[in-house]
Order: sequence, then structure tokens, then C-alpha cells
Amino acid sequence: MITAIVLIHAATDTIPETAQAIADIDGVSEVYSCAGDVDLIAIVRVGAHEELADLIPARIGKVPGVLDTDTHIAFRSYSSADTRSAFDIGIDGD
Repeated sequence: MITAIVLIHAATDTIPETAQAIADIDGVSEVYSCAGDVDLIAIVRVGAHEELADLIPARIGKVPGVLDTDTHIAFRSYSSADTRSAFDIGIDGD
């Protein structure tokens, strides 16, 4: 599975509608509105890189209100849940 983080600049007066329209696209797992340099961040998960070429410019980029996108492809995931499971060897501590 390929994960991409898409930073999205959106028209200010359409952010809620734009975010929902992006969230409704197959392959988009999450959309966050945020403060900072971008208006929305979308997490995209697809099976192949070729799907990104269709999904991001042809679908996300065409959503009304989207002004610009900047895509970052993830190599590896690091989270506290992943770290805990990596060290869990199934021994109960009781």
C-alpha cells in the first residue's frame, strides 16, 4: 500500500465543502482542515504509484475550491502504536 500526504491550498470560503468532496473520493482515507501554510491535508492510500497520477491531479485537483496541491509520498510509518506492536512478543505481564 502506498501512502501519500497531499497538502492542499483551498479557497477560504469553500474549505468545508472542498474537504468533504475530497474525503468522498475513493483512495482518500482522511482529510484534515488545519492552520498554517496549507488549508487541508489529505491522506491518500492506493495500491500502485500509477493510481496517484490519476487520483491527485485528475480527481483531487479538479475539486471545486482546490487552488493547488503539493504531494509527499511516504516511505515508512512511525507511530507509538507501531512501536508498541514491534516489541510485543505476546508474553502477558501478569
